[in-house]
Amino acid sequence: MPLWRVAPPPRARKFENNVMVTHVLAIDQGTTSSRAIVFRADLTVAAIAQQEFPQHFPASGWVEHEPEDIWTSTVATCRQAMKKAGVTPKDIAAIGITNQRETTVVWDRVTGKAVRRAIVWQDRRTADVCARLKAEGHEPAISAKTGLIIDPYFSGTKVAWILDSVPGARARAMRGELMFGTVDCYLLWRLTGGKVHATDATNASRTMLFDIHTGHWDDALLDILRIPRAMLPEVKDSSAHFGDSAPELFGAPIAIRGIAGDQQAAVVGQACFTPGMIKSTYGTGCFALLNTGATPVASTNKLLTTIAYQLNGERTYALEGSIFVAGSAVQWLRDGLGLIKNASETEPLAEQSDPVQSVYLVPAFVGMGAPYWNPNVRGALFGLTRNTGPAELAHAALESVCYQTFDLWEAMRADWPADAAAHTVLGVDGGMTASNWTMQRLADLLGVPVDRPVIQETTALGAAYLAGLSAGVYPEPSRFADNWRRDRCFKPAMSAETRARKLKGWTAAVRGVLASDEG
Repeated sequence: MPLWRVAPPPRARKFENNVMVTHVLAIDQGTTSSRAIVFRADLTVAAIAQQEFPQHFPASGWVEHEPEDIWTSTVATCRQAMKKAGVTPKDIAAIGITNQRETTVVWDRVTGKAVRRAIVWQDRRTADVCARLKAEGHEPAISAKTGLIIDPYFSGTKVAWILDSVPGARARAMRGELMFGTVDCYLLWRLTGGKVHATDATNASRTMLFDIHTGHWDDALLDILRIPRAMLPEVKDSSAHFGDSAPELFGAPIAIRGIAGDQQAAVVGQACFTPGMIKSTYGTGCFALLNTGATPVASTNKLLTTIAYQLNGERTYALEGSIFVAGSAVQWLRDGLGLIKNASETEPLAEQSDPVQSVYLVPAFVGMGAPYWNPNVRGALFGLTRNTGPAELAHAALESVCYQTFDLWEAMRADWPADAAAHTVLGVDGGMTASNWTMQRLADLLGVPVDRPVIQETTALGAAYLAGLSAGVYPEPSRFADNWRRDRCFKPAMSAETRARKLKGWTAAVRGVLASDEG
């Protein structure tokens, strides 16, 4: 039986010769790898292909990607997934794209060559620029228009840094020779053979250049950072016809009909279409979003106000809490410390850890995100003893993700009225949710049930759905939501006393890290 049941039977798009086309290809371009997933009309997975690509760390707090690595890995995985699924372009109704969001690419309008490596969302090099903008009093106006705070996380200061740091770049940008885009925009431009420079509202809302209330790029914001409007892409709905892929890429053109930033795509994939619903995605980072409907809610607890999705010209908003380090803490155990060879080893290690020890990892490798927003602090371990070993470190790394989620959860409860959202269940997705130990600990520390869906890679599912909705393959949101399926519900089992003690220890550890910036 299908994992998702869509009734009545899905609509199929017809190409020439009356061929029924009911597959959708989802591109999930992430921080550490590119993936492609072919979905069938019933939203089951026909095939998956994945390819990691190099990470570059040229200085402390700097994170970069080679744009060509992003492009070649994306095309390769698309071809591999199509081959595995046994489909050709004539079988695919549409392509959907979801992407690491704030990562910034600037490239030549004629040649398509990037002027330098992409600056990744985790990168903190523009902290001084952000501090200056705050000192000049720009944050209230920027927050009011964009729903964001001033932080290196977002694309705006990254673009400005590139224009100021690459010789001749600003002059070229002023002449209209350079283009800016987040990764979705860059991939769309390459996929269409340089014919389409566009993005969707969710990605635009993460740039610090976009007014989320009017739905347009803002000239005043562009002036603050001295970014020419000519660099910017057209902004469209999340489900729309963006263009067609170049015939030589896959053997024939395929329509590109859906785009959303990865966390917003997960909102769609989790079917969080009702105000008050919350989802949390665990990948390289962790991102919790609460649907607030047609009303953008201004946070008083340092959460972000963002666009959850835009359909038929209508924007749906969300409160977002962003954690910079989640799955990358496990990568640190593997690549930095050499304690494990595979991420899957962390769960059995955590189960074997000494229950007496209280080891806390505050993984501020690139500063701290919500609700602290401090780009200057760095990570630390607390509670180490002579008996601390790999098992305890694995335990601390996994648990750190749960603690950080608790901080976001508490901020959301404070920002969103209790009568508008019961806050009784958290929907989760992403690679880390495969760890039963981590999901159980998450439920224990939050004190609420945690629902894991059958299809855990809901980021790609959301991209596929947006594309398939535009292509006429998938049903409207209400019918899509009716068919969400739970894999497992993790219920709190920790005593109130233990929970309070552990949370107190986490608060003390965070306070210690934040104090390091004050000294």
